[in-house]
Amino acid sequence: MTHSSPHHPYDDVARLDPRPDPHPGRTGLAHRLGSFLRSESSGGLLLILGAVIAIVWANTPAAAAYFDLRDLHLALPLGFTTIDLSLGHWAADGLLAVFFFIVGVELKEEIVVGELRSPRKALTPVAAAFGGVAVPALIFVAINAGAHADTLRGWAIPTATDIAFAVAILAVVGKWLPSPLRLFLLTLAVVDDLIAIVIIAIFYANDLAPLWLLLALVPAAAFGLLVQLAPDFFRAHRWAPWLILLPLGFITWVCVYESGIHATIAGVVLGFLVPAKRRRGEQGDALAQTLDHRIGPVSAGFCVPLFAFFSAGVALGGLEGFKSAAGDPVVWGIVAGLVLGKPLGILAATWLVTRTPFAELDPRIKWGELLGVGILGGIGFTVALLVAELSYGEASAHNDHAKIAILVASVLAALIAAAWLAPANRRYKAQALSAAGAEASRG
Repeated sequence: MTHSSPHHPYDDVARLDPRPDPHPGRTGLAHRLGSFLRSESSGGLLLILGAVIAIVWANTPAAAAYFDLRDLHLALPLGFTTIDLSLGHWAADGLLAVFFFIVGVELKEEIVVGELRSPRKALTPVAAAFGGVAVPALIFVAINAGAHADTLRGWAIPTATDIAFAVAILAVVGKWLPSPLRLFLLTLAVVDDLIAIVIIAIFYANDLAPLWLLLALVPAAAFGLLVQLAPDFFRAHRWAPWLILLPLGFITWVCVYESGIHATIAGVVLGFLVPAKRRRGEQGDALAQTLDHRIGPVSAGFCVPLFAFFSAGVALGGLEGFKSAAGDPVVWGIVAGLVLGKPLGILAATWLVTRTPFAELDPRIKWGELLGVGILGGIGFTVALLVAELSYGEASAHNDHAKIAILVASVLAALIAAAWLAPANRRYKAQALSAAGAEASRG
């Protein structure tokens, strides 16, 4: 998203680390650490590391310590309410909201001044998200139609893409791929999660509290007014976003959480409120770029890896656990839905919508590479695990089997996508380095 930088012939690749350093002269430890964490490939590696540690720990003799830590409750009395969550839920519902805020900021930038300014281009990943939700659900229902009636309650489990994991894997295995591919996945995954949240609200939530949702509008409106009316103030004072905007964002999150809606939606909403374009007479970056630069390292270096650590710890139960799960049609519905249904639905919806005059696919995206992104869409974790728990309950064998299926399908999707995208990534890297070398020789 280097909107103000000059265009180079290789600008369409190597853009998964898109933000230029606004303080290139600084060399301190904090600045070097921040620059490292702003790289999506670095953040992706930290996320994967957190997930691997969790999976290994959860399947060792010391697994009880991991689950005791994950399930340890931390209550936060706020006067007007008390939020009492396990550390795992604090990570998934709370810390991940910071990541979703950064996602909202980035999407706002792309819609206002970037690749998604064209409604025809923006509509394509949105349509792909709907296809990527519908086809996995249909596959799950088809596989479980003849089974016991209660298995069908999990029809929505394979509909959700885990945006943090999917984007992280793409950053690691596809750093040199065209940037519109990453944007396509980002937009698709956000819309996918929003659809999943609506599904939860309609089909699984029994205690929606609309009053809390109305109350959330008050701090959100205050947040929106401040960032719109005083962007220069928040750019100029590094402490201001943390001491003024963060409390307003937290209160918004609390109200959304209490409303019964998945609280990470608060992060997306607040991110979309941040101005992404400088007004006439303003100097420097837009506030969206400034907040992305300052908060992004916190998200990548702390929030997302900790979320991965607490969410990825699934007890596989050894060989006996896999044997038991293999006989459950829920498992096959989830695996087939995520590994096969996701890419099929994403590509089919993309192909159909781009046959109309209302949508178009960025010409830099090739269909073979889009298939790789569709396969990445089969990485399901946080929302999929949540839907599994809502579908079957914590004590159900179906819930345990669903967790195994989600993990297996996600690993399969990641490995297949990595293998599929690797040759294209090497090709684009060679092109980019060749172009850079040619430009250097001309200079």
